Amino acid sequence: MEIFTLLENLEEVLTGGAKVPFSSKVLVDAEELREIVEDIREKLPDELRQAKWVKEERQRILQDAQKESEEIIKEAETRLVSMIDDHEITKQAMSQKEEIIESANKVSREISMGTREYADALLERLEEILKETMDVIHHNRKELK
Repeated sequence: MEIFTLLENLEEVLTGGAKVPFSSKVLVDAEELREIVEDIREKLPDELRQAKWVKEERQRILQDAQKESEEIIKEAETRLVSMIDDHEITKQAMSQKEEIIESANKVSREISMGTREYADALLERLEEILKETMDVIHHNRKELK
């Protein structure tokens, strides 16, 4: 991931800077640091866009699952209407309808759960990256003061 390379570059600039005698401070090229921070800023929106895409994709998957569930229910109802003539067939149709509905609901829950887990993992990683970046920036600002 490019952001990690930029963070490594930032660390290299910090560790490669001239040491100030009798202190833990380091002299670095402020312009070079600004350029790296700007590059990091440019890369972050890609991560955020990806998180937004994951959220939208999750919503689309949930809607597709809901549509499929509704279609299965309609199909079951249509079969039920055609089987009403015989009482035993009616019982069987009701049983199948419940199974189909439960199956569709189960698939919908599984898709929803998987999508949420994927989105959460992606957002968790993004949060880690942002925290690491902020920690480096805060550290650098302290060093500059």
